[in-house]
Amino acid sequence: MQKQKLVIASNNSGKLREIGHLLEPLGIEVLPQSAFNVPEADEPYQTFVENALAKARHASAHTNLPSLADDSGICVDALKGKPGILSARYGGEPRSDERNNQKLIDVLKNQSDRRAHYYCVIVLLHHAQDPQPIIVDGTWYGEIALTPRGEGGFGYDPYFFLPDLDKTAAELPMEQKNRISHRGKALAQLVERIREEWV
Repeated sequence: MQKQKLVIASNNSGKLREIGHLLEPLGIEVLPQSAFNVPEADEPYQTFVENALAKARHASAHTNLPSLADDSGICVDALKGKPGILSARYGGEPRSDERNNQKLIDVLKNQSDRRAHYYCVIVLLHHAQDPQPIIVDGTWYGEIALTPRGEGGFGYDPYFFLPDLDKTAAELPMEQKNRISHRGKALAQLVERIREEWV
């Protein structure tokens, strides 16, 4: 049986690995938008869900394939939810995990409240004009550590501390992270919805 192709509106290799790993058992072949030379979509909106929809429609319109986009970021309580939708560009352009993390630590070093959560919303479209996208989301609570720990993950993971596990996200094995992370929770819901509505 031929695999269903699905274009991912991202070129982030960490994200592509995570998503591909979960969707492969459903007979879905995950392809990055870079494989089709799709330019990056604008993300002009103030909410994760609107930006994810814009990215998914953009990728689907350029490829004529079903598309999946996620928009995710880290939201810090003391910063009223920032960096939020600007998480990937928090330290300026070009994007740099190192600069993003440095800016966050600089802003928080005198803060006693360093509670934070990762948030992820995933949008799946049959086609660019799909009026009924599948939308799922997930949240992962923790706090910001001022010193990094761990070699795994990406983004803010070395600074995202999980008090109940006494580890940062970057110290978790990928299997465990995929089960409990914001993206893992959203993808678990997505897999169920795909089983019910697609396969």
